[in-house]
Amino acid sequence: MPEPTGGAPDQPDQPDQPDRATAPGVARLRDALTRPSRSQVVVAVLLAVVGFAGITQMRTTAEDDTYSGYREQDLIDLLTGLAGTTQRAEAEISRLEDIRDDLRSSTTARTAAIEEARREARALEVLAGTVAVTGPGIRVTIEEDRGTVRASAVVDMIQELRSAGAEAIEINDQVRLVAGSWAVQAGDGIEVDGVQLSPPYVVEAIGTATTLDGAMSFPDGPTQTFERDGAATVDVDEVDQLEIASTVADVAEPQFARRSD
Repeated sequence: MPEPTGGAPDQPDQPDQPDRATAPGVARLRDALTRPSRSQVVVAVLLAVVGFAGITQMRTTAEDDTYSGYREQDLIDLLTGLAGTTQRAEAEISRLEDIRDDLRSSTTARTAAIEEARREARALEVLAGTVAVTGPGIRVTIEEDRGTVRASAVVDMIQELRSAGAEAIEINDQVRLVAGSWAVQAGDGIEVDGVQLSPPYVVEAIGTATTLDGAMSFPDGPTQTFERDGAATVDVDEVDQLEIASTVADVAEPQFARRSD
């Protein structure tokens, strides 16, 4: 028998092996298609939305042919009509804004008038003596010494205090003195606005204390009048806070005087 020739024995055919360099890339692609990550899903959704928006815009642009069949003159007429409508709308807006401004001005003026009327009413309540008041002023105490205090001297003192700016005056915590107040001699004292009063007489006046004090002490003023008659001694005290609680219950309506306006 012939001897076998030298060399390696024949090997059976082996199947083709995949390229090791490309195997990892294929595996990553397969994993991305079968088990996508969260970031890959987000990117895919965004791409889908952008694509849908682009298609929709293209369709809308293609279908927006409302005025495609209009002639040039038709388009000019249409624009002219729109311009006229715009002008009318602007004129109406301007008219309504003017009305708004007028209403605001009227409301402001009406509010100011109401507030002024309230302020005047409060001032008149004080002057008419219908409300209790408080404030700085003086307290005058008149004590009879060797004679009788004359009602006329009391009236003169009240008038001097009013001239000096007294805004509210009260005597003996009983009578609120107002424009129509009066005083007469009566019994052992004086009668003021129908109320019998006895000495000592304590008069409280609200206003600028130093000015009211001066109205009492000027030469031949009320203080000297009371003392000269030898009837009384007068003591004047400046007070930071007086309380005048007495009020006029009924304000008499004028019988003859009427407003001229």
